[in-house]
Amino acid sequence: MAKIKSAFFCQNCGHETPKWLGKCPSCSEWNTFVEEIIEKQVPQVVAFSKSGKTAKPQSLSSIEQKEHARIVLEDGELNRVLGGGLVPGSLVLFGGEPGIGKSTLILQLAVSTKGLKVLYVSGEESDQQIKMRSERIGVQNDNCFILTETNVQNIFKQAEEVEPQMLVIDSIQTLYSSQIESSPGSISQVRECTAQLLRYSKQTNVPVILIGHITKEGSLAGPKVLEHMVDAVLQFEGDRNHVYRLLRSIKNRFGSTNELGIYEMVGSGLRQVENPSEILITNTDSSLSGISIGATLEGMRPMLIEVQALVSTAAYGTPQRSSTGFDSKRLNMLLAVMEKRCGFKLGAKDVFLNIAGGIKVDDPAIDLAVVAAVLSSNADIAIEKNIALSAEVGLSGEVRPVNRIDQRIYEAEKLGFQKIIISKYNKGIEQKAFNIELIQCSTLAEVVKALFA
Repeated sequence: MAKIKSAFFCQNCGHETPKWLGKCPSCSEWNTFVEEIIEKQVPQVVAFSKSGKTAKPQSLSSIEQKEHARIVLEDGELNRVLGGGLVPGSLVLFGGEPGIGKSTLILQLAVSTKGLKVLYVSGEESDQQIKMRSERIGVQNDNCFILTETNVQNIFKQAEEVEPQMLVIDSIQTLYSSQIESSPGSISQVRECTAQLLRYSKQTNVPVILIGHITKEGSLAGPKVLEHMVDAVLQFEGDRNHVYRLLRSIKNRFGSTNELGIYEMVGSGLRQVENPSEILITNTDSSLSGISIGATLEGMRPMLIEVQALVSTAAYGTPQRSSTGFDSKRLNMLLAVMEKRCGFKLGAKDVFLNIAGGIKVDDPAIDLAVVAAVLSSNADIAIEKNIALSAEVGLSGEVRPVNRIDQRIYEAEKLGFQKIIISKYNKGIEQKAFNIELIQCSTLAEVVKALFA
């Protein structure tokens, strides 16, 4: 009988110690150690490669580079966030809050991708429940195989028989390995199961998608080492009370982490939103003050978003500064620039700022739209609906240029805007190249004159 021992693991970083510690020496977090029963034996390393050869050191020049084309999925939004498709042999961690739609999106991906044999492993739902979910989605695929199993060794045996081209695990917290004595979902089990799935994906060149849970703090459940082991970490965000979902890339070894995918939750699953500007801009008949439209970029995608501002007299003496979806420190800086350079008295007023649609923007090109929305609410004068803005605001009150301004202008032109206010210092921008009127300004005073004259 193997000798049984207990060890303490940090829930934040996975650091192991033989006794309980108040503070983790690795990540410096307090009260994160939990005791787990582990088996003191050398775990058997399972070989998945068909050749069975032992890896040997090779010089860098002698390694033959093989071209592996990305697997282009039917989901265009997921393709964009992954960097153009799913890389063979990659390990992707897909996280999100409970009930946000993780399992629905991945099952929708598994049954809709034609010509791709998929093994969908579920440790949370029965095969009948998955069948009901697929019927609600309305797509059937004979190449999608369902397996309800939580033992990693049994999963590998079935995968050897099916020989899938993509493996989906729902979820990684439900799996367990017989080589570890602790319960499923524990730190050691999650780490060991992920390590075995990583070896499987690299040796068989089969991409593996892991679905993970989110903790109360909003981070992926399990040790931080889990995020370092995988090739890509995708975050599925959104409010369960609203229909729109945002897919972001936190880590991606094969692409950019700036891309954004947008979905709409409907009765038949998740619908791709190809033109996000239409859902981020409110269509109202009446003109309202405190609203401006800014042109921003999320990765390679240009978007027009609505900036809402409310300026009112401070009711409690001390003025409040609150922003949702925008950096509050940058808002304070822009308010100081408006008061110092343009003479607007905002120091004794409450200022509330909101980016419509629930998205977060860190693009400096949205500065001019923030300034316009604040000034519009302060003067209670509505900005014309056909005007968009895209420029950065400096501390001297100058309107600074931003990168890839031509894509922003084309996006505003495509959505029917007639004017766009940009910086005068953008190089190579000529009016004859666009069907939208370009209003080029160098200072905030010129912007105010163009908007409220």
